[in-house]
Amino acid sequence: MALAQFVMQRSALAGVQAVAARSGRTFARHTHDQFGIGVMRLGAQVSHSGRGQVEAGPGQVITVNPGEVHDGAPIGGERAWQMLYLDPAVVADAADGLPRSGGFEFEHPVIDAPALAADVLALYAQLTSHASPLACDALLLRILTRTGVRALSATDTGMPAAIRHTVSLIDDAPAAALSLADLAGASGLSRFQVLRAFHRATGMTPHAYQLQRRLLLARSLLRQGTALADAAAAAGFADQSHMTRLFSRAYGVSPGRYAQAVAG
Repeated sequence: MALAQFVMQRSALAGVQAVAARSGRTFARHTHDQFGIGVMRLGAQVSHSGRGQVEAGPGQVITVNPGEVHDGAPIGGERAWQMLYLDPAVVADAADGLPRSGGFEFEHPVIDAPALAADVLALYAQLTSHASPLACDALLLRILTRTGVRALSATDTGMPAAIRHTVSLIDDAPAAALSLADLAGASGLSRFQVLRAFHRATGMTPHAYQLQRRLLLARSLLRQGTALADAAAAAGFADQSHMTRLFSRAYGVSPGRYAQAVAG
């Protein structure tokens, strides 16, 4: 299998990251703490999304929401894509004219819309060539309008209340050494029940979900300029090599390369 190639480029807008990738690699289920929108340039892939299993081919727009569990496998060899990852605050600010109480989400994980794809690629080019922020802002707003970003209510999670408690327990302290008994106590379920219900609701086991939250915490710390070893310790990893191994597997780049790309 060909090696995954990821290039993270500096962006003209704060809170937006640009990533170009070419890979024949299969990515396990994981999450991001940002919105993602991009275009498949070559090849095709199949992936799990918040709307079930989907396929994306050349020229199609692909999206992902913060916290959405997804994966990705190539169809027939390598595929290449360009992605923009946007902090939730960037999306909220750009779409400020929409009514909201609980946030926003992209409605469709795959969109077959050539005009939208052209806009996404144009924004990618503008951001990575450090074009005028005003021009980038205007194009971003048009993209969000065309993608059908919809407002969410504060309770629009589709997750049972008992499992929301266990998820919150992990979200509030990703580095904590939680046990299955802790999660069962928070949910009012047995350990067996919470294990099954958690996987049904999130697509992950509690341990896998905790690792994802630790990775997201590490990313946040690295964006703030925290040293690699300190970020690993603060996020609950056994050591820096443990963080590096899981980080690279999930995101295609090492934490060191990620830190260099996002450093102020």
